[in-house]
Amino acid sequence: MLERYGFLGSIRLFLSLIYTKLFFRKARLIRLPFDIRNKKYIKIGENFTAGFGCRIEVFPVDGHTGDTCIKIGKNVQINDYVHIGAIGSIIIGDNVLMASKIYISDHNHGSYDDLVSDHPMSIPIERESVCKPVIIGDNVWIGESVCILPGVNIGKGCVIGALSVVTKNIPDYSIAVGSPAKVVKKYDFEINKWIRI
Repeated sequence: MLERYGFLGSIRLFLSLIYTKLFFRKARLIRLPFDIRNKKYIKIGENFTAGFGCRIEVFPVDGHTGDTCIKIGKNVQINDYVHIGAIGSIIIGDNVLMASKIYISDHNHGSYDDLVSDHPMSIPIERESVCKPVIIGDNVWIGESVCILPGVNIGKGCVIGALSVVTKNIPDYSIAVGSPAKVVKKYDFEINKWIRI
């Protein structure tokens, strides 16, 4: 361990391991600093791993009836500076791998669609929060600096390319890239290959 992380790095890793086993016994390793807010609304599955500076927070909206707002499956690994914020529902499946600097949110400060729209001169913090659930399926790989916005459903076995902004649903077994993210490949199980769309 000393050769790989150095003396100070090994001490930080050791302290992170103690923290993990004291507060998140089922987790594999949560590197410090780690910010979790309203833990009672967050369910973390077995073998969870988190990098440095991750932030997972829940601020349930009035009238929220469930006991969980963020549910993270088994064997999920999130790397450094991932921020996940919920007021209603974010579900992350099993075996999900996330790179660093990813943002996932199920809410917006205000509404900006064709039916109901907040005025641009209103104060953003005072606008009513609008929630749309987010679901990330099993076996998904999310690249560096991806942003996943409210109301998105990412299917099983998907790959989301680095720097993508996911604004719409991504079907199972697809590769999506860009801002906004678009499907560029889909897996064909008959020939066992990724096919360009």
